[in-house]
Amino acid sequence: MDKSILDDELWALIAPLLPPPKPRRAKYPGRLPLDDRAVLAGILFVLQSGIPWEMLPKELGCGSGMSCWRRLRAWQEAGVWDRLHALLLAQLRLADRIDWSRCIVDSASIRAVGAGPKTGPNPTDRARPGSKHHLITEAQGIPLAVILTGANRNDVTQLLPLVAAIPPIRGLPGRPLSKPRIIQADRGYDHDKYRRPLHAQGIRTLIARRNTLHGSGLGKTRWVVERTISWLHNFRRLRVRFERLAIIHEAFIKIACCLICWRQLKRP
Repeated sequence: MDKSILDDELWALIAPLLPPPKPRRAKYPGRLPLDDRAVLAGILFVLQSGIPWEMLPKELGCGSGMSCWRRLRAWQEAGVWDRLHALLLAQLRLADRIDWSRCIVDSASIRAVGAGPKTGPNPTDRARPGSKHHLITEAQGIPLAVILTGANRNDVTQLLPLVAAIPPIRGLPGRPLSKPRIIQADRGYDHDKYRRPLHAQGIRTLIARRNTLHGSGLGKTRWVVERTISWLHNFRRLRVRFERLAIIHEAFIKIACCLICWRQLKRP
């Protein structure tokens, strides 16, 4: 296995979060299960390169693509990536890398090869099947939560679910961070129906109004979420959705968010 795909420090954080292996039968135990670290390296290789599962090189020592696929689904169902994301956010807060002055939301559509849950006709791609990544970040672009929907879902419908999906950010004594102070967004999120519940929670909104001249000035601070979406789509497996099962694509998105958080944590 090429350890450059998964460094030792990150693996030390992930290993305790993985569920224990299933007990083996005393009689006819079968072949030994693949090493978790090797399988995770194969998953990361597919995420970063975008290759099909069946083309995963055997020379990497990660087992077959189907073995990696099964392990990825099991880990996603066990909530491994949610716990890893919360752990990394806590470490970022401890290192004073979380800027809680505002949170920014945005989305991006991608093409989906074939049908499946959380796909829909993409209005920007001649109604071809597509999905949409809805993202909320803190003021520096660190991803806080991401939601997968069909490409035909309006952006504003995911504003409240995104805010609710922010995990409690611990890392320091006292109350964890969970409720943003300010939400920023573009005109796609302009609807008083969704502003009012945020205002009731004490969250201010800075959302550009529809049918007004451009030049609100929000772009000077809102660009970071677009940069984070670009970071996500640098993982080639996220540029086009090949997975019919939404849970597999969601697992890839959450791993990518964890890797972005890890890179920010290790940044000088």
